[in-house]
Amino acid sequence: MAERNSGGAVGAAGRAPAADRADAIRNVVLVGHSGAGKTTLVEQLLAATGTIQRPGRVEDGNTVSDFDEVEVRQQRSVNLAVAPLVHNGIKINLLDTPGYADFVGDLRAGLRAADAALFVVSASDGVDGLTQMLWEECSQVGMPRAVVITKIDHQRADFDEVLATCQDIFGDGVAPLYLPVITNGHVNGLIGLLTQKFYNYATGERTEKDPGAEYEAQIEEYRGTLIEGIIQESEDESLMERYLEGEPIDTKVLIDDLEKAVARGSFYPVLCSGLGVGAQELLELITQGFPSPLEHPMPEITDLSGKPVKGITCDPDGPLVAEVVKTTSDPYVGRISLVRVFSGTLRPDMTVHVSGHGLADRGHEDHDVDERIGTLTCPLGKQQRGAAKGMAGDIVAVAKLSRAETGDTLSEVEHPLLMTSWSMPDPLLPVAIRARSKADEDKLSQALGRLVAEDPTLRLENNAETRQLVLWCMGEAHTDVLLDRLAKRHGVEVERIDLRVPLRETFGGKCQAMGRNVKQTGGHGQYAICHLEVEPLPSGGGFEFVDKIVGGVVPRQFIPSVEKGVRAQMERGVVAGYPMVDVRVTLYDGKAHSVDSSDMAFQIAGQLALKEAAAKVPTLLLEPVDELSVLVADDYVGSVMSDLSSRRGRVLGTEPVGTGRTLVKAEVPELEITRYAIDLRSMSHGTGTFTRTFLRYEPLPPNLATKVTAAD
Repeated sequence: MAERNSGGAVGAAGRAPAADRADAIRNVVLVGHSGAGKTTLVEQLLAATGTIQRPGRVEDGNTVSDFDEVEVRQQRSVNLAVAPLVHNGIKINLLDTPGYADFVGDLRAGLRAADAALFVVSASDGVDGLTQMLWEECSQVGMPRAVVITKIDHQRADFDEVLATCQDIFGDGVAPLYLPVITNGHVNGLIGLLTQKFYNYATGERTEKDPGAEYEAQIEEYRGTLIEGIIQESEDESLMERYLEGEPIDTKVLIDDLEKAVARGSFYPVLCSGLGVGAQELLELITQGFPSPLEHPMPEITDLSGKPVKGITCDPDGPLVAEVVKTTSDPYVGRISLVRVFSGTLRPDMTVHVSGHGLADRGHEDHDVDERIGTLTCPLGKQQRGAAKGMAGDIVAVAKLSRAETGDTLSEVEHPLLMTSWSMPDPLLPVAIRARSKADEDKLSQALGRLVAEDPTLRLENNAETRQLVLWCMGEAHTDVLLDRLAKRHGVEVERIDLRVPLRETFGGKCQAMGRNVKQTGGHGQYAICHLEVEPLPSGGGFEFVDKIVGGVVPRQFIPSVEKGVRAQMERGVVAGYPMVDVRVTLYDGKAHSVDSSDMAFQIAGQLALKEAAAKVPTLLLEPVDELSVLVADDYVGSVMSDLSSRRGRVLGTEPVGTGRTLVKAEVPELEITRYAIDLRSMSHGTGTFTRTFLRYEPLPPNLATKVTAAD
């Protein structure tokens, strides 16, 4: 593990690292809140292995991971980025993920592509709600994890406090492997708790010596807890008994058991990192403690009919099964697909089957096509370095797969397969946009199609009722990045407009009305008179047309014409232009002409009768009401319930979910929750999530109805 003295093999800068077997690969995703130091840690690891000459800085915009112009400008990660390096003959694919909740799509893509997770926690800021939720998520699937406490040299850093927080929040099995040695605010080195050695970094190079006597009590306290935790996870049941009897346990035995427990996902070592300190120890943990792709469970695989396919393993000679975990569109080289190969070997110029299913509601149409693999590369940030192949367990980039989208499966043409897509939250912030000019309008459709192909957390909606183009996004920052990409990458300028919620109209009472369509101009005229009775139905009643004609006053062939005219007018509305619902219309009388009556004449008569009815009785505007299910930490339940009530909501009840979380259910008008995704995140400090389901339409309060009518 990280306490063996194993010199780091230096990777050659500018050359793509390659692995010749799956057990020589480690796929590690870095997870943590925005600003925790994930990108900076990647830079330190790349520099420590000689992959780059010196670490870049986020503030200077010259890091490997944050190469997108949006990331450089905002000084934060918004994309998943891959940074491969080599240490002691092991290829490590570092997956740097965004820490901001809006970009959870790229975060989940990183979790899908990885075999282990490195939770990055700032020594000055601690653990946020999103990081805690992700830890629980990884726990449910048994993903191996370790914790790195960064910024231990920060002036506000408190290693002991943050360590205690991690142990309290993350639970059992979290224990430090090293303690930082800090003198006058400067980190001189690390003390290995198992080897009881002081790794001194004061000169810039790691040297080893015995720690001073002043550290004995601290070492003994933390070391005892660490050893007990390792022994509890040991497969040797006699180890605990020997330890309790006072028998010294060999350090090598402890390290071997620690490595096995980490790879199983049952023990979570804590390391620390500062400027020039901790990279070597972390690299040793990754290579010796984290599992290879051979030890990672295979995602569920089916054939195209949905029948499960068993027996596929991480074998470079097995059937090809790979997944597109991220898609980007480069204006110069076209579409680039980042691919994790789970089985088989991907080679340049081979033809593969591309399958994409299950995201049609977000604009990703189901598809099954054959495509030819172009150039394979091993990305280092924005730098694409040629790769001879992509073997099982590895991550490569494929250029110019024109149909492949994020989440698609690549397999053999003769044996097409489909991997079950990973969990992705629904985008819940609607943003209405329109093209700024005719030229922008001509390019908008194609540009949006590319964005949707890249980002499964984006949903595109052309709302036929409101005649608005709506982007469903994860949050305000997500929206800003998407609009920025439209402008900078695709040359399409758009502007935001006020979102219209699709309302409905209905009658507020019962009345009778006549539709008279009589026009005789010397030639073939129009003659149709119909008498209707209209009345409202209960919510959800829809539309009923009742025929009470007797004596043939309206010929049978024209009765459907009246209904057709009424339906057409209901679609257009009678007051504010919204469709009319929950109405019963009864045709009880009328007149016809043997020559001038026609289908169209009676359609128009039906429309006129409905308009006259609207002039006789009040017409109500109806608003859609959704059922909200809000999952939030217990500390914020009161605030959430109070806020829902202020939105004209009705709280239906609460129920505990797991430890420290509560599900709040409420009915809330859609007009009040168009920006709830942003408000809930602020209210719950990033820990709240919600889902929404349409329930019914209800009358809009008169004061709001007046505003809507005036605006329309």
